[in-house]
Amino acid sequence: MKKLILFLLLITLVPCITWGAKALAGTKTLTYANFPPASTFPCVQMERWKKEVEKRTNGTIKIKTFPGSTLLGAKNMMDGIIDNIADIGCIVFAYQPGRFPLLEGVDLPVGFPNAKVANAVLFDLFMKYKPASLKDVKVLALFTAPPADIMSKKPIRKLADLKGYELRCTGAGVKPLKILGAVPVAMPQSETPEALQKGIVQGVFSSLDILKDFKFAEYCRYATVCHMQTTSFAVIMNKKRWESLPQDARKVIDELAREHSLWVGDYIDSHVKESIAWSKKNYGLELINLTPDEYKLWHDKVSVLAEEWKQGAAKKGLPAEAFFKDMMDLKARYEKVFGINQ
Repeated sequence: MKKLILFLLLITLVPCITWGAKALAGTKTLTYANFPPASTFPCVQMERWKKEVEKRTNGTIKIKTFPGSTLLGAKNMMDGIIDNIADIGCIVFAYQPGRFPLLEGVDLPVGFPNAKVANAVLFDLFMKYKPASLKDVKVLALFTAPPADIMSKKPIRKLADLKGYELRCTGAGVKPLKILGAVPVAMPQSETPEALQKGIVQGVFSSLDILKDFKFAEYCRYATVCHMQTTSFAVIMNKKRWESLPQDARKVIDELAREHSLWVGDYIDSHVKESIAWSKKNYGLELINLTPDEYKLWHDKVSVLAEEWKQGAAKKGLPAEAFFKDMMDLKARYEKVFGINQ
């Protein structure tokens, strides 16, 4: 009887063991590198993407994430993915000037009202133009930060208020601020609170989510909505690793791409609203919307940057005029689709 029971147990367990071994053998673990701290939205989207891929592939694809430049930093991310130091990574086009000349057009100060509109536009432009600058990697998702606005110690209601006003900014914000008459000051985000305290800068030129994330509302009691440049990101994968994935897993990831890009827009736009509400409640923030005439004046002034970009891109043999026209047409289309009034 004991031998019979043992035999029955064995024939029951063998298929389970075999199935488990096959599942384990079919599981692929991928590394995903990112450069900002884990709490920031590029890393929040990374964790959401990981969760969705693992769920939709029934666990056959596993993702191990590395936030905070623990595997690759922002400036060596692209080459690190090509060299397969990590399988997947998150890049910022503006961090390597000249390397992504066509897609840099999306980061012009054209007045995207929020990240979701910009994300939809960026995704569609990529799918249409398939830029050569990304031919050596597989693109898994695309998204942008919200457009840059002004956080300041004094109210900025008109162009004259900006004259000589010192604002912390990143590289993409330098030219727009100079044209508008302000004084751009480049510095790491980590040094900005002390610079605000000491009066080295009088405000910050960036997306308004950082009012809460970095508690800038403590120093900047005014925020002026001017919708200047965005910052565009791409999630990329080593091509050989991509081609090594099972066809059904690749299908899942491809189908997730646009959905995830729009999800990121919804997430960060909601976070901007939350940040503004938090700043109003805790620090009495005043949100300033420029008058239509003032808004047009600002954007008319910075439009020279789009002309400069088109001329420079055209000299490189890129379809700059067509790209820019498509971008502005898509922007108008998605503002209607998503119910945005500018």
